[in-house]
Amino acid sequence: MEEDWPFDQEENVAAITTVHVLERRLPILRVRHYDDDHSWAFVCGTTNDVKDGQVIGMGEALEFDPTLRTIADLPPGWSAWRESVGGAWYRKKDDEDL
Repeated sequence: MEEDWPFDQEENVAAITTVHVLERRLPILRVRHYDDDHSWAFVCGTTNDVKDGQVIGMGEALEFDPTLRTIADLPPGWSAWRESVGGAWYRKKDDEDL
């Protein structure tokens, strides 16, 4: 039985990632659920340069990393991160200090 779609955006909705995740297959270590439009970013954490940004579908992000399912309930205005693949995901409200 196919599992239910976990995110608040549909599988074909655009999300942000980096060229490093797409081309170099670096792991997704940082996730942000934006408060203003409920969009998502799934990034490696190695760059903040706009030129490295790429657009993918929400479904593609989940294919890259099925563990994203465990943070799909991340509220808008929150971020999640982990130190490495297999590590625990941590969460914080975006206006809170680490």
